[in-house]
Amino acid sequence: MRIAEIAHDFRFEASGTLKGIERGRHFCQNDAHLFVTPDQIKDEVASVVALIRDVYKDFHITDYRCVLSLRDPADTKKYHPDDEMWEKAENALRDVLNELGINYTEEIGEAAFYGPKLDVNVKPAVGAEYTLSTCQLDFCLPAKFQLTYVDRDGEKRTPVVLHRAILGSLDRFMAYIIEETKGKFPLWLSPLQVKVLPVSEKSMEYASKVNDALAAAGIRTELDVSNEKIGYKIRWARQEDRAYYMLIIGEKEAENGSISVRARDTDETKSYAGVEEFISEMKADIAARR
Repeated sequence: MRIAEIAHDFRFEASGTLKGIERGRHFCQNDAHLFVTPDQIKDEVASVVALIRDVYKDFHITDYRCVLSLRDPADTKKYHPDDEMWEKAENALRDVLNELGINYTEEIGEAAFYGPKLDVNVKPAVGAEYTLSTCQLDFCLPAKFQLTYVDRDGEKRTPVVLHRAILGSLDRFMAYIIEETKGKFPLWLSPLQVKVLPVSEKSMEYASKVNDALAAAGIRTELDVSNEKIGYKIRWARQEDRAYYMLIIGEKEAENGSISVRARDTDETKSYAGVEEFISEMKADIAARR
């Protein structure tokens, strides 16, 4: 049984630890709890790991490390007091990670109070490393809440719960992505995917039609109607708007129905015979999360 939600979390964090939206006293978490039988642990953990990898690929996250977080046997006060449960849970999660061939390090004292966990840690542009994604193995709380299911033999058994968060705190995840990209998001994620820049009033009417065609195709686009020189418009679109593409529309383009496209990251310019060709190419890149 898989139950997921966007959950509001409230924690009275010490004032010295607060840091913008990266660490606050109120945040939202993409939380989920997976209720499984013991023999389903491996497959469910594998599915969570696959989901984490897919999401990181979409967001172009490549610099991260996996950590098996364990309790500190020398300091058990903050952990559920059940040595047998801890040994069983830690060995189960370790065995799953080994079978999946995941490279990880083990860190003592980083477990949740109810069980060990797999943490995926990133190093932000500023500050210390922190966890984005997590998958926690919990034998403790299902027993405390007296949860049961009926197995194939008709016997009542206690399930295991996997606590998983792929993006973790949505607030922290947004802070990480903004910092890492410096606001230059990949095409599929860019708030402004295209900025249409008419060179002069003479090309404004055609530029408006191009902008309307892009918007009708579901592209996030904006028409620059300012009375500025084209060099200024290009700099503003790249540096302030962070538009992924800039469409430079002059009299030549207006006359032959073409468009001239400049890429934000490479500064290369490419000509298209018409806007539909460009739209088709963009849609393919967006679908591929480029």
